[in-house]
Amino acid sequence: MSGETAAELRRDAIGLREVLFQSVTAMAPAAAVAASIPSGAAFAGGSLPLSVLIALVACLFTASSVAELARHLPAAGSVATYAAQGLHPAVGFLVGWGYVFVEALVPPLLLLQLGFTTAGTLHQEWSSYPADLWWPWSLAGAAIIAAAGYLGVRASARFGTVLGVFEVLVFLVFAIWLIGKAGGDNTLSVFGTSHTAEGYAGLSGVFAGSVYTVLAFAGFEAAAPLAEETRDPGRTMHRAVLGAALAIGLFYVLTTYAMTVYYGPDRFSGFGASGAASWDGVARASFGAFWVLVFLAVVNSTIANANACATVSTRTAFALARIRVLPRVLATLHPKYRSPLAGIAVQTVVAVGAVLGLGFGYDPVTAFLLLATVIVTVVIGVYIVVNLACAGYFLRRRREALRPLRHLLLPLLGIVAFVPALLTAAGLPVFDFVTELTAPVSYAGPIVGVWMAAGAVVLVVLLRRHPERIAETARVHLDEPSPNGAVQR
Repeated sequence: MSGETAAELRRDAIGLREVLFQSVTAMAPAAAVAASIPSGAAFAGGSLPLSVLIALVACLFTASSVAELARHLPAAGSVATYAAQGLHPAVGFLVGWGYVFVEALVPPLLLLQLGFTTAGTLHQEWSSYPADLWWPWSLAGAAIIAAAGYLGVRASARFGTVLGVFEVLVFLVFAIWLIGKAGGDNTLSVFGTSHTAEGYAGLSGVFAGSVYTVLAFAGFEAAAPLAEETRDPGRTMHRAVLGAALAIGLFYVLTTYAMTVYYGPDRFSGFGASGAASWDGVARASFGAFWVLVFLAVVNSTIANANACATVSTRTAFALARIRVLPRVLATLHPKYRSPLAGIAVQTVVAVGAVLGLGFGYDPVTAFLLLATVIVTVVIGVYIVVNLACAGYFLRRRREALRPLRHLLLPLLGIVAFVPALLTAAGLPVFDFVTELTAPVSYAGPIVGVWMAAGAVVLVVLLRRHPERIAETARVHLDEPSPNGAVQR
């Protein structure tokens, strides 16, 4: 397990299929359909398919910005490099500081969901199984993810591809089944405003539903940190980011439509993530043993998402460590698999520590909500900065390639779309549909504030002692000449 420091990641190890599913699994489509998107039903009711469609269009604005930057700046630092090039290296450092922090928290978030979902289902089927015996499943998931990451990007990406195909296929089959069973109840009225929940009439309910739904799209950018390990990275990254956002967005629209027309648009405001009025509940009541596949798809989704985001966090940490703005040890690579060995070890320790510490300190569901609030708040903030960086990059550095619609208008629309989602995620009651957070979930804001304040302190120290390291957040290593004189692209 000896490693090398500041060496290169494995070049040309994966292609479009693997990086596409890196973004797909980071969006956790099965878990989003079953648990995240239904939260918008309380506002949009049976008009939730329209909310999802609006959220898809909104997310494509930001996906376009990420894809354009990934095409021109293929780097493991991804969003940090984009912000450094488009705005300022200091901004790039702070974006990277926040991004690596929250991406490291995604695996424990999903491992908690894996634990309480599995334990709860087993207890429901066999009452002798303790409902609170969730932690062995979380630890098993952590071991699987660590092993996949250790074996290198090919192993982890192909593992993610298999998991991603399974979860998408299960819900696609289920959705088609539901549409068929709905028969004459199929209606395009769910793409209008006539079925919104009581108290949220018309567009207000649809808008509120879309704000909650947009959070299910987080993760579409997860392909970008794999740029240095991907064949033809500029072209592949562009296609993967946009392709994942569009494909999974349409998947969300189809599955939400299917359940809405089957369950009934006028009573869909009571639909949720658990109980009889949920995907699991409908599968159990109407489709026999098929609920087992739905359950396995959700469990599969948690592992796939955790695997994808562990890859993101370790690559981002590697990129920042090799320019020495994070500890140099995080740039240590395995001599055979070229995986970020130290980063994977740190990621595993963080995951296990957060799962057990927060899971037992509170309970796994509360710990899940706390971590989710921290993560979504920072990730949406990163999306807003990346939209600004897209405009800045093409105005300042690539004026000859500037396309006003693609590089100015779409980023602006992306910012407009994500500001309400940011306020909602942070629990700031600017809109009447935003629920103010309560303790301990309300601790998310201070946690993010403390972490970013610490980053600001580190930034000041580095600017005074090693300003060249901050400047290097803008480096695109694939553009540097190799020893034989060729550009490493």
